[in-house]
Amino acid sequence: MRCDRCEHPAVVDQPYRGAHVCGAHLLASVDERFRRELHRQLPRVSGGTIAVALSGGKDSAVTLHLAHQYFDRHAPVRLVAISVDEGIDGYRPGTLAAASELTQRLGVEHRVVRAEERIGITTDAAAAELDGPPCSYCGVWRRQLLNRAARDAGADALLLGFNLDDLAQTVLMNLVRGDLDRLARMAPHRVRQPGLIPRVAPLAQVPEREVFLAARLAGLPFDHGECPHAARALRNRFREIVWELEESQPGTRQSLLRTHERLVELLLHGDGAGAPDRCRACGEPSSGELCRACEFLSLTRPAAPPEAS
Repeated sequence: MRCDRCEHPAVVDQPYRGAHVCGAHLLASVDERFRRELHRQLPRVSGGTIAVALSGGKDSAVTLHLAHQYFDRHAPVRLVAISVDEGIDGYRPGTLAAASELTQRLGVEHRVVRAEERIGITTDAAAAELDGPPCSYCGVWRRQLLNRAARDAGADALLLGFNLDDLAQTVLMNLVRGDLDRLARMAPHRVRQPGLIPRVAPLAQVPEREVFLAARLAGLPFDHGECPHAARALRNRFREIVWELEESQPGTRQSLLRTHERLVELLLHGDGAGAPDRCRACGEPSSGELCRACEFLSLTRPAAPPEAS
């Protein structure tokens, strides 16, 4: 199969748009969608500081790489890469090494935030104490640590490596739960929420498979290992469902994102979308008296809430 745009061999098919593209045109397509989403979600950037959540995996590596290219050409922006070390043996050390290699190659400032130092516990330690899938509390703690680190860095926005598959799965999960509040608050943020650095997802229109190929074709260092706790995640089932729907009806993922955007527009004209309150324990944004991060911490031993910053 040849590329639809040139005579070179195609490296990927795109059933949702009925196309086949070669490596060069795939990279150009990913870059174009990245720039378009960046303009849509983060308009009028002319300076300041932009933080990038860098896990060391393919998605965040591509996000940092494209952000570095874009801002190097268009705006004098200070980029800061932020990695969270949740304390997961056999997984996080490899991703942090890949993150360090990429930031050194690009000349980007790299900050590593360690959960054990900031909240007093690691994901591995919590998994030995708490019932339920570790991804539930690990994700909550990681999001809070990223927000605090981005705020400490003086960031105007936080770029996340969420791809099309990630976002489609999250939309479906929240729809199935009937959780409209969380659906309205999920990234990318449409409105500024008090205490939260606005989160931007510039890879929102790029499928996971194409992000992986782009990372490989661009020669980016990344770790493709899987977290040892991931097998227990509820998201796995929704990942399978989205895959099955996409295979039988190409374009399902894009439709889920359009549904999310439409619902957020309706919610914004109703009671609003945000988390204006503050957690009484740590001072971070919360939709209740205690934020989810402190709720999970209260179940661990010892349970020392994060310090307010």
